[in-house]
Amino acid sequence: MVCAEGYVFELERRGYLQGGPYVPEVVLDHPEQVTALHEQFVHAGSDVVEALTYYAHREKLRAVGKDGMLEPLNRQALELARAVADSTGTLLAGNVCNTNLYDPAEPGTHTACREMFTEQVGWAADAGVDFVIGETFRYAAEALIALEVIREAGLPAVITLAVGRSPETREAWALPEACRRIADAGADVVGLNCIRGPDTMLPLLEGLVRAVDVPVAALPVPYRTHAEQPTFQSLGVDHDGQPAQQKPFPIALDPFTCDRYEVADFTRSAREVGVLYLGLCCGAAPHHIRSVAEALGRTPPASRYSDDMSKHAFFGTDPTLSRHNLDYSEQM
Repeated sequence: MVCAEGYVFELERRGYLQGGPYVPEVVLDHPEQVTALHEQFVHAGSDVVEALTYYAHREKLRAVGKDGMLEPLNRQALELARAVADSTGTLLAGNVCNTNLYDPAEPGTHTACREMFTEQVGWAADAGVDFVIGETFRYAAEALIALEVIREAGLPAVITLAVGRSPETREAWALPEACRRIADAGADVVGLNCIRGPDTMLPLLEGLVRAVDVPVAALPVPYRTHAEQPTFQSLGVDHDGQPAQQKPFPIALDPFTCDRYEVADFTRSAREVGVLYLGLCCGAAPHHIRSVAEALGRTPPASRYSDDMSKHAFFGTDPTLSRHNLDYSEQM
């Protein structure tokens, strides 16, 4: 399965969502832009239309003084996604995510998280979603709360963890063990999303595939993370751990963006180690999703416009091209 994520970053780049808070007010302010991006991701090859309810939970909206829009935002996001899923024959996914409230040492936060998940999953169930994605959990225990709520609603669940600089959950569970616990608790798909780029997520995946008996998901961010800076939050920090003059995350990451060929390489490599649910997270654009689909041997509608450099006037190879221009290419 191919699943496009990354809505908040892409809509921020387009000027319809504020970087920093990343609250998806765009769902209410410019619903046509959300619909257009859903359609573009499907056109590029996504099998799933994921409702833009990431960071649309009570705690996030309260923190920015906008908790009054909680239910309207969620219901509108689901309605927009439903319309595109129905018109394109794709799957509709609800979405819950990290709350930034969960604290292992504070049981009251566990109850509050459950209440927030229950609200959002309830609205997703009302909308008739095919499944619910629970994503970007640094605490596996918080992911397990979300999973329990999704299962209580009678819905399939895709649960993905977000991994920081240390390849373990925030409570220090080894990733294979964390995914095994989540799968044993009833998740239909488990895996990783966000924070790590292709090169630093890929080495973690084979161990997860071996650890569980359900499909594994991999949705990295499309940024060139590496061993010394394994997360997109750490990019731009020098080897001594000192901050760069301007921290690239989250709105100056452009120089680190993966090209479509790097995305395709990751997709093929992840598939070779047994990953079955593939996509990209924050930073993804439709051309990246097309590369995921094409790397799996698919030809989505957007493949009609995949590059054909043989026709380029100065760098092509077609015999009908002008030698006058081809010779000049070395001067360009």
